Amino acid sequence: MLPSIEQLNQSYNNSSTTVKKVVEDTLATINSKDTEINSYTEVFNTEALSQAEKLDAKLARGEKLGLLEGIPISVKDAILIEGHKATASSRMLEDYTATYDATVIKKLKEAGAIFLGKTNLDEFAMGASTENSAFGATRNPADTNRVPGGSSGGSAASVAGDMALISIGSDTGGSIRQPASLTGIVGLKPTYGRVSRFGLIAMASSLDQIGPFAHRVIDTAHILQTIEGRDEMDATSAQLETSQLLDIESIRQANVKGMRVGIPKEYFIDGIDADVRKAIDEVIEVYKTLGVEFVEVSLPHTEYAVPTYYIIMPAEVSTNLARFDGIRYGLSELQNSQDLQEVYRASRAKGFGNEPLRRIMLGTYVLSSGYYSSYYGKAKQVQDMIRKDFTNVFAEVDAIITPTSPHTAFNIGEKVNDPVSMYLEDIFTVATNLAGIPGISVPTLSNSGLPIGFQLMTNHFEEQKLLTLAQAIDNIRYDKFNN
Repeated sequence: MLPSIEQLNQSYNNSSTTVKKVVEDTLATINSKDTEINSYTEVFNTEALSQAEKLDAKLARGEKLGLLEGIPISVKDAILIEGHKATASSRMLEDYTATYDATVIKKLKEAGAIFLGKTNLDEFAMGASTENSAFGATRNPADTNRVPGGSSGGSAASVAGDMALISIGSDTGGSIRQPASLTGIVGLKPTYGRVSRFGLIAMASSLDQIGPFAHRVIDTAHILQTIEGRDEMDATSAQLETSQLLDIESIRQANVKGMRVGIPKEYFIDGIDADVRKAIDEVIEVYKTLGVEFVEVSLPHTEYAVPTYYIIMPAEVSTNLARFDGIRYGLSELQNSQDLQEVYRASRAKGFGNEPLRRIMLGTYVLSSGYYSSYYGKAKQVQDMIRKDFTNVFAEVDAIITPTSPHTAFNIGEKVNDPVSMYLEDIFTVATNLAGIPGISVPTLSNSGLPIGFQLMTNHFEEQKLLTLAQAIDNIRYDKFNN
């Protein structure tokens, strides 16, 4: 396992290692492992090494590196980096090169992070296994016969396989937390609006949120502190109040005594794998020894979260992907045709895979005349009810604990031809996006078999509580497996 951000920064500044060596070693790991894992769609070898040499020159002058300077990061290929391909793992954008940086990339560049490359994903972030990529499936480093989850599976696999210290992904219905759980790392989805979405290729704009993957909870806190904040290029981004800013030292201390955590009965249901339930029960018992109080709570509209999500999300997908028509954006077929509809059909048929086409059709249907109020309108009403459920529960507790996924990583090919089964992979994560609240997946304390993650959720902009609770278990896990 690669060191934490703080450990690596200390190693740079006390001359225990060089930035170039760390980058060379990580690139060598990518070269040796990724032919099988397929986590990267593009690796920035020359650029990463050039930046490493510049930072080593800074150290040679006797200057110290800032916390994120020289930190090797991978980026989901739905987030724009100027001068590099941004394909969203789709043939539709196979030849598109970004002309500007996403806001999160700009902030990380300013902090001195080193970008190693772009990572694979389900096409346009549509999937839960990273099998829907036009560039081949990504495999789970824990067991290469199994999926890493999705849609940010390439990002998760790059961190889990020590091919990046940090990765930046996006989460629309669980696309950071679910792959984090299945690969055994930490994945954080911030409150909607805490991080700018400018420069993220949109899937469902009211649900998408950018967030980090890491081995350690404290590392996700450092990354969030760097990328969060109001952005004039994103009208949905929030101006954070002083009380909403992170206190890293307090998170590190992880004093959780007296905190109240809800156990929602709707999430602990038949169908959860016995080993998942056992691992989470163990985490709950450890929390109790740290002074955390647990109470049973109810989120009564949870059962409607998945169907609600799969009405709202495809509706926004059909709108966002309408721009890829072979004329304005994306792959263009039959360029000399005089029939505009023929160009649309040919370009979209070749450019989009089956899952985007399926969701575009679903979304267009629920937004069509005569069906809008029956489907989309009703779904928005249920979304409000789901939000109110969380508001009511958070009036009584500091956080909620649930499984991240009802099971461990499944086999490649097992569900790829069963869309409904694949959609149910989001059963424990979509409500968080519908409510706009933050969530994090943290590996459990079990080290037998395949990775298992548990999920914590808090109220809007209460990432301080979220990360403090997560860090408490992370400290114990780190001590358990590294001593």
